[in-house]
Amino acid sequence: MSRSLDGVCALTHLGVIRVQGEESASFLHSQLTQDIALLRPDQARLAAFCNAKGRMLASFVVVARGPDEILLVTSHDLLAPTLKRLSMFVLRAKARLTDATSEFDLRGLAGAAAGVSEGLTPWGKRESGPAQVVRLYPADAQPRALWVAPAGTQVPQAPALTVEDWLWGEVRSGIAPVTAATVEAFVPQMLNYESVGGVNFKKGCYPGQEVVARSQFRGTLKRRAFLVHADSALQAGQDVFHGSDPEQPCGLVAEAAPAPGGGFDAIVAIQVSAAQEGQLTAASPTGPALTLLPLPYALLADI
Repeated sequence: MSRSLDGVCALTHLGVIRVQGEESASFLHSQLTQDIALLRPDQARLAAFCNAKGRMLASFVVVARGPDEILLVTSHDLLAPTLKRLSMFVLRAKARLTDATSEFDLRGLAGAAAGVSEGLTPWGKRESGPAQVVRLYPADAQPRALWVAPAGTQVPQAPALTVEDWLWGEVRSGIAPVTAATVEAFVPQMLNYESVGGVNFKKGCYPGQEVVARSQFRGTLKRRAFLVHADSALQAGQDVFHGSDPEQPCGLVAEAAPAPGGGFDAIVAIQVSAAQEGQLTAASPTGPALTLLPLPYALLADI
């Protein structure tokens, strides 16, 4: 890393699904990997929406604006199919789902600009005027926050960051969202979601819950997310190869962004054994070499 992030970014790559109605929380609780029923006013949630096989269809930052209104901040390229699929499960629940992207302003705050979230732990939330501010995991010890406000709200004043800046910080935080390039590629633990507040193993059933729980408690999880650097361009959805078996990919690039000091940083979900020794490459057995970097948080199994 050659510099720290400090400023405000317009998060145009994200969208908002709004869930309204007196049973909004209970409906989402039955569909997502996190506990939504007990979501307090000072909390947000990282959560995944899975298919019956436990594969992630989408990931969200879940932000409540009141007891009957919950926002799901997600990758914009997955919003339409995710809204359609979630709506299929509403049935008789008193909850209505809509695309509310145009009604909200989403900003990423980094460095000094994230001071409005000071004192919060990751996924802690507080109000700042009409805005909801969610503390995110830091990037290289730099604080980061998600700012969600009705469209037209005055934006925090700070230097402008590009989306590429923000995505690089996202990579450095070690938490990869699901995008169109990686939909149905991972169970949550392959992206370390159980270690960063994205899975609650004590809550009730949701789609894919048995697979997710079995992966955790029967020792069947063989892939984890790791940080890597490459001198050449990387992109989400590329296969990752290990020198010991060039015919068979050992994983997938989950998220990648240009590094300010040159090259690309990325989060890859790969076989744990492949991360222990040997050469990793992206896209092909002769593609860009990947250098493993330390994860910025402890894995649940290591705590």
